[in-house]
Amino acid sequence: MNKLDINQIQEIIPHRHPFLLVDYIEDYEPGQYAVGYKCVTYREDFFKGHFPGHPVMPGVLTLEALAQVGAVAILSMEQNKGKIAYFGGVQKCKFKGMVCPGDKLKLETTIIKCKGPVGVGQATASVDGKVVVSAELTFMVGN
Repeated sequence: MNKLDINQIQEIIPHRHPFLLVDYIEDYEPGQYAVGYKCVTYREDFFKGHFPGHPVMPGVLTLEALAQVGAVAILSMEQNKGKIAYFGGVQKCKFKGMVCPGDKLKLETTIIKCKGPVGVGQATASVDGKVVVSAELTFMVGN
């Protein structure tokens, strides 16, 4: 298994606090897939307003976390080092559950298509084995 800690993740993708939404990578294969985790705490800035008294991680941030994990898979390829993976689209997205403080969010993205700088990743986020978000994420690698 290829593991990455937060410092190693920051060597691959450009995201930083408060927008870096991946705590560690459990396994990855450059250009193929990555599996990472976000340990969700009540101290996340977005919980202040989403929603007071009933904190729920915004679904779009779960999608972003999945995209960041996919970016680790793509940007860890030798030819993509130092580049940025931009969002190009979201297809077949389904929100199936909530993510709340105390959850350990498992983020899995597998690259299913890649042609030149454009590709698609099949992404799934889960908590305790239950899928909370699934989607196809389109990306474009640029400078």
